[in-house]
Amino acid sequence: MRHLRTPLGMAFVLVACVALPTAASPVTRSPVGPDTTVQLTAAARALVETRSRALVAPRRPAEQRPPVEVLGVRISPDLVRRQERAVRELETRNRAPVAGGPAFTEARTRLAARRTVRVGDLITLEAVEHTEVRYDTGAVTQSVRRGFDFRERGEELVLVRERVLDPAARPINDPDESPAR
Repeated sequence: MRHLRTPLGMAFVLVACVALPTAASPVTRSPVGPDTTVQLTAAARALVETRSRALVAPRRPAEQRPPVEVLGVRISPDLVRRQERAVRELETRNRAPVAGGPAFTEARTRLAARRTVRVGDLITLEAVEHTEVRYDTGAVTQSVRRGFDFRERGEELVLVRERVLDPAARPINDPDESPAR
């Protein structure tokens, strides 16, 4: 009987030694490929471009609606709803460079990826948004650092969160009570 317990006990110890490092291992960062970064940047850019367009003359409803998918990256339904509210607020505010001044006539937004990091199933894209809005006699240009969080669900990528990384920044294409923060 003693011999049966000894090999069995050793088997349990061996299993515990193998399983313990796996369970206790910290989640490590892993690289994100350039193709994936392009996909993530395109999805993030679509959100900020939609808000920038809301600053100028009203457009057809289809042009005002934030996308639900860009290059295979889904936008979470909750984030789509928050973006729709933001677009409505920006459209009704009639933003201008100064209160009572001329309204914006054109808006252009670019998004430049700076860093993409994967930790577990979360991928964070840090990017700089460059937005230029024009009005009759001039233009306003602004650069803002933003973070975008994506979740990997199997083969699917889902944009779940957007935030401004500079605490003092007041992005021109965010509503006053920004849902993006």
